[in-house]
Amino acid sequence: MQKIVTITLNPAIDKSTTVNAIVPDRKLRCSQPVFEPGGGGVNVSRAIKKLDGTSTAIYIAGGYSGNHLQHLLDEEGIESVVVKFNGQTRENLIVVDESSNSQYRFGMPGPSLNENDWQKCLDLLKDSTGVEYIVASGSLPEGVPEDFFARLACVAKKVDARLIVDTSGEPLRHATNEGVFMIKPNLGELSNLYGKDELLEADVIRAARAIINKGGSEVMVISMGASGAMLITKDDVIEVSSPTVKSKSTVGAGDSMVAGMVLALSRGATWLEVLQYGIATGTATTMNPGTELCKKEDVERLYTCLRAKKV
Repeated sequence: MQKIVTITLNPAIDKSTTVNAIVPDRKLRCSQPVFEPGGGGVNVSRAIKKLDGTSTAIYIAGGYSGNHLQHLLDEEGIESVVVKFNGQTRENLIVVDESSNSQYRFGMPGPSLNENDWQKCLDLLKDSTGVEYIVASGSLPEGVPEDFFARLACVAKKVDARLIVDTSGEPLRHATNEGVFMIKPNLGELSNLYGKDELLEADVIRAARAIINKGGSEVMVISMGASGAMLITKDDVIEVSSPTVKSKSTVGAGDSMVAGMVLALSRGATWLEVLQYGIATGTATTMNPGTELCKKEDVERLYTCLRAKKV
């Protein structure tokens, strides 16, 4: 396996299209649909590839849609390990209303997995060598225990790999109870972890450090949407604002940010460079329509701009 491995238990095929206007009770003429692989870790691996990096994507797939997903990833040159299951990989629909430039995202429920399905992913990593970073991103489908990422954290420690978790709710809480290398909550998710309904800006660092000092994670990157992000360790606090661009779609932006950060880490970047490259990658993804991810030339241009700014 590559130095960077991504895990996706609930991947999807994202189908995007446009219509002149969305109105009820009428047959709407859609543009030719675009099919792209989707799901947290899958998007991380795809973004890494676009940045001339390499990773191994471990994902669960089944049925005709699962075969289609595998074909799409093969076409992009993503190194994959596919865990087959007896079911259908989900499909999502993204529709842009051209009259208002509004985007409508229809997320379909994932399949139900059994213990044998998700346990295979853990077993693959138990037997792996040379893995330095494991990225677990996205939701858990029905049938997967809420402590899956905590179990994954145990495996990561055994193979001496750093685990990066980008999820929410109870799965994130279980992960921090076990202890991971990095998490990427938004302000709402951080509030939940800290046990508060809402956090004031002045409380963010205190809340993050409380989790870090208890061993929940070594690094926390708090996503603040269009405002940028904050990276916090036990010793450092770094805040970087997002560059201003014309946003066309936010699909995959968070996963792209994770991709930029883990790739920068694997290349020996400083914490500031890690955050700047992650923000550049996530922002570059918003510049493209539908489910299209970042372009390398946009990422490098935005990264150069961010490095020129005072932090």
